[in-house]
Parts: sequence; structure tokens; C-alpha cells
Amino acid sequence: MAHTAMSGTGTHSGIDPLQTAVWRLRSRGCWTDAAALLATREGADAAVQRTSLLVERCLFTGDGWDEAEDSLRTAEAVADDDEARGAAACERGQLAYAATVLGVRDRADEARTALGRSAALLAPGSAGRPLLDFRRGLIAEHLADSPQSARAAYRRAHAGATAHDDPLLLSFTWRHLAGIALREGELAEARHGFTESLRLREELGFLVGTAPALAALADAEPEPEASRLRAEAARLFRLLGGVPAWLAAQLTPPAPAA
Repeated sequence: MAHTAMSGTGTHSGIDPLQTAVWRLRSRGCWTDAAALLATREGADAAVQRTSLLVERCLFTGDGWDEAEDSLRTAEAVADDDEARGAAACERGQLAYAATVLGVRDRADEARTALGRSAALLAPGSAGRPLLDFRRGLIAEHLADSPQSARAAYRRAHAGATAHDDPLLLSFTWRHLAGIALREGELAEARHGFTESLRLREELGFLVGTAPALAALADAEPEPEASRLRAEAARLFRLLGGVPAWLAAQLTPPAPAA
């Protein structure tokens, strides 16, 4: 179930044409259309992948919660082995995390419980394990305010993504490790991580994730490069109709002092 993580880019030879179409829509922020393509596929694998798309839409747009919940319940109902059940639990954890971090509703306990269940179900060598580690890092960083625990989880996810050849997940781990480095004043390490994240997203054509990568790198660059990167991020942000929604505050220039 590798594509239920953050891969499924359709960039490898011999890939399912449906997965290629799903990736192209997903990479441009068309999650609903991408999920609709999977409606013709039956089974636990397709159900979890469809859910992962709708959960990602919630995190990027702050919308679509009911549809994601309905899809998640279906994925949980059709899960027929520990791998599928673990993947579904991982999506429940991410949906609860998104609702919490975006201020929709505090579901932090649900997020932790669901990811703990996923950890108990997924085998150590499972292709879904790196994504689980990454999401546990998100909770450690943004809900528990524990950057050291987050760094350890991101590093496990990074190693797993490398082993499973998941460049998209690597773009996330690079970025979040760089974010911790930046907050700790490790500017060179942060710049390297943000640069790698941006490179991977551009190579994969992950357009909807490129603006955040540009904005993140801008935070580690001096002027005038920082302003150039933010301007490019703002251009992509507008091109995609204001997605991801949470990036708006980062791209809005501060009001001039009175």
C-alpha cells in the first residue's frame, strides 16, 4: 500500500495509468476529482487511498471534513488485514490532527490514539511505516511542543522514505527537519533542507506543495533572494486559488508601523 503514503506520483515506468491520473489531479490540488477516479476501484487499498486524498484536502483547504469522515469510515469497514487497518488508523490520526491544528475542533487525543493503533498494526518493514513516523512527528512538534521528539520521528520517517523510494515523503521530512533547524539557529542546515524539499517537489511536479516550499526556503535566505522566493510563492498561491489556505498569513506582508 505504498501509494497510500505520499507516493503514487505516476513517475515510474509501468505505473497504473489510473494512478498517473490521480497523481496529476492531486498534485494540482484537485483532490475531489482525484478521489472520484478511485470510485471505480473496490477493496481496502483503494478505499484508504481515496481517504488519504480527502484528508489531504482538509489539511490544505480547511474544508471537506464530512466527506473525509465518510470515506474514512468506509475504509475502516472494508479493511481486511492488519496492513489495511493500520493504514486506515493512520488516516484517522491525520484527520484528527488536521482538525486540531487548524482549530476546527480539538481532537488531539483521538489523533494520538489512532496513530498508536496504526503503530501496533503496521509491521516494522511496512511501506506505510515512514508516513506513520512522519505524522507522529507532526503531533510531537505541533501538538506536544516537543521538537526533540519530533526530530527523532522525522529522522525515522526520512530513513524509511529513502529505503522505500518515496521522494514526496522525503520532501516533507526535509522541510520539517529544516524547520526545526531554523528555529534552533542552524541556518546552513535549514537552508539545505528547504532547498532539497523544494527540489524534490519541483522534480515531481507537486505544484500544490511548491508554494509552501518556496516560502519556507525564503525564511532561511537573505534579501533580496527571500523577497524573490516569497513573490514566486505568492504567484503560485494565487494560481491555485489560495491553496494551501494556511499559507496566506505567511505570505501577507506585515502592516507598516504607525
